[in-house]
Amino acid sequence: MKTLGRQQGMGMLSMLIIATMVGFFVMSGIRIAPGLIEYGTIRELVIEAAEEYNDDEDTIADIRRQLSGSFNMNQIKTIGPRDVQITREDGKVMVNANYEDRIPLFWRLDAVVKYDDLMFVAGERYSDE
Repeated sequence: MKTLGRQQGMGMLSMLIIATMVGFFVMSGIRIAPGLIEYGTIRELVIEAAEEYNDDEDTIADIRRQLSGSFNMNQIKTIGPRDVQITREDGKVMVNANYEDRIPLFWRLDAVVKYDDLMFVAGERYSDE
């Protein structure tokens, strides 16, 4: 019975540990958020370039030129138009813009975010407009 009266809640050390963990995750989220927003923009631009491709009229250089202008206009710095691999496979033009982003968190700790869902077949429709 005596022990129930002595229990008062969390101690100062456990509150400090929880506050440190919450602070770490909040700081990580704040540092990673701009990269995620830029990824959304890159995805939209690559989908737009892939959808606008016409096999009868356009070339691979036209896709690269459109991506270069779009990346420049939207100030995309994480990936450049030369980093986007555009190849012809089995008669289809494939646009592969997969990349990794290394984000420094603090001291020697970095977060690496891998965006590997940016592979599209040029000329096909991907958006729901």
